[in-house]
Amino acid sequence: MCGFVSILSKNHSVESNRLNLGLKALHHRGPDGQNTWVSDDKKIGLGHARLSIIGVSNGTQPLSSMDGSINAVVNGEFYGYREIRDSLVEKGYRFKTDSDSEILLYLYKEYGTDCLKYLRGEFSFCLWDAEKQQFFAARDRFGIKPLCYSIQDDGIYIASEAKALFSMGIKAKWNHEAYYHTASMQYTPQDQTLFENINQLKPGHFIIADDNRTLIKKYWDLDYIKNQPDSNEIDPNVITDFHDILEKSIMERMISDVPICFHLSGGLDSSAVLGMATNIAGKSQTAFTVSFEHDEYDELEQAQDTTDMLGAELNVVNVSQKDIVNALPDAVYHAEGMAINGHLAAKFLLNTAINEAGFKVALTGEGADECLAGYPHLRQDLLGNTNDARMSDNSASLGVMMPYGDELSLDAVNKRLGFTPSFLKAKAGFGYRFHQVLSSEFKNDNIGRDVFAELMGNIDVEGQLQDRNKVDQSLYLWTKLALANYILRSIGDGVEMAHSIEGRLPFLDHVLFEYVAKLPLNYKINNGIEKFILRNSAKSYISNAVYKKQKHPFMAPPLVHFNDPGLHEMINDIVHSQNFKTIPFFDAKLIKDKLEKCQELSDQEQKAFEPVLMTILTTAILHERYKL
Repeated sequence: MCGFVSILSKNHSVESNRLNLGLKALHHRGPDGQNTWVSDDKKIGLGHARLSIIGVSNGTQPLSSMDGSINAVVNGEFYGYREIRDSLVEKGYRFKTDSDSEILLYLYKEYGTDCLKYLRGEFSFCLWDAEKQQFFAARDRFGIKPLCYSIQDDGIYIASEAKALFSMGIKAKWNHEAYYHTASMQYTPQDQTLFENINQLKPGHFIIADDNRTLIKKYWDLDYIKNQPDSNEIDPNVITDFHDILEKSIMERMISDVPICFHLSGGLDSSAVLGMATNIAGKSQTAFTVSFEHDEYDELEQAQDTTDMLGAELNVVNVSQKDIVNALPDAVYHAEGMAINGHLAAKFLLNTAINEAGFKVALTGEGADECLAGYPHLRQDLLGNTNDARMSDNSASLGVMMPYGDELSLDAVNKRLGFTPSFLKAKAGFGYRFHQVLSSEFKNDNIGRDVFAELMGNIDVEGQLQDRNKVDQSLYLWTKLALANYILRSIGDGVEMAHSIEGRLPFLDHVLFEYVAKLPLNYKINNGIEKFILRNSAKSYISNAVYKKQKHPFMAPPLVHFNDPGLHEMINDIVHSQNFKTIPFFDAKLIKDKLEKCQELSDQEQKAFEPVLMTILTTAILHERYKL
């Protein structure tokens, strides 16, 4: 896992110095070496910051084909690369390195942009074809690895993170359009960032550019099964097949020339990954878990039960409320986005500990809920009401994933789909509360905008949602919004690569996902039990308590609810600072009034206000750290 920069110049003016400035900003992504390549005519330049994991001794990038006609930089991992490499050798291709990344060069030579069909893993890359004078860049199917770009008068600038583009000369400014979208539903539009003139390539898409055109195309989508029949039957062979595909996915992600470790919570997903990996390896593994001060949010006991059962080494990262506030500025800087909860800072501290222990690779359970319909709001969509008894223990999700209180209008969603996904109701509730602290000037600038109508206008409803069941429709929208733009970018890659940690996600293997997407819903949610197929395929690797446990999102104790005088003072310092006064979105008086009245709110009202408070604080941090 690494970082890269690229410049495709219209006036043949690429200089290594400019690439190096971008790489310097990405040192955390690639502390093991930075290198650049610039074409002789200075039309194209590639830069790479390396985190050496596969082919440690000879996997330096940028990569170059044997004949020098193809040059590329890659961020991520290609799984199954050994088999692909062997097949390419049989076709006559020769390799310079032991790196998995090098297969890209010859897959492209063989198949052109169709090479993406053969790539399995977490990746983004840039490639230059000198013979065709064509630039080719792509991002993996789910958006695990980031790719930002800016189209300027003098060319196209691409980087793994926006901060590298700033270092290469792109001015850092707020994207007011995207911020209003975020203020209304938490997430930026799929192809935008919070920064003006800096876009992100959508998951499952690629860019082709030459002297005459710049095209962005989709090469993959979720493609849930249409007209899914109602069924309560469970075929044991399906459980076995799922087990084998997941085992293969985990096995591929355990391949590394450096030691690996595991993120572990008290839940099913990470426990199943650790359990199956222990069985694959035939020896104990090393896991890291976060422990919070407040019992409602702490899962240490369950994590300890899992590691005791598996004989794994458990490293506990104790995170206090003060730790969250202290770590938040650096976490936000690296995530390049806002947070709705202290879990961003907690994940940052978790990966700090992993780095300090000497690890570069961590397998996680992220993506299981998207693959297997694990969230409580999906059960709510399935039932059409909130009477599921299993939802009663999910108070932490109210106002975050599940509806709470008044909402912005969702008429556009309901009209387009015939129903409104529960998580979008929750996000509209967030937007309703957040709009109460926006300045009248900012709201006036956006009069008449309906971000939920904009969302539906940018979704392929006919191709991807029509004739699918409600759960799969909700999952599609969640995966495109929450997973790609928040879970993977901010609380995943952002805070992992901040500490040079490569996160590997077995559940977001497209082969596994495509298999599950064609299964009847009862393999995912069965009699109110979520992730049924995973529970039963991994039963022998997990504790009985984990097997029976309901899904709980990874959430830190809310600062607004569990607050002491010291923390309250720190929050007030941010809100009363000179930096805060220059943010172009807020009414400072309304925010101060809200904070003063926080302690008068009920427990659930405080929890529902937490995403608003955290978004305010993290906006202030972004504004200051990037001098926006």
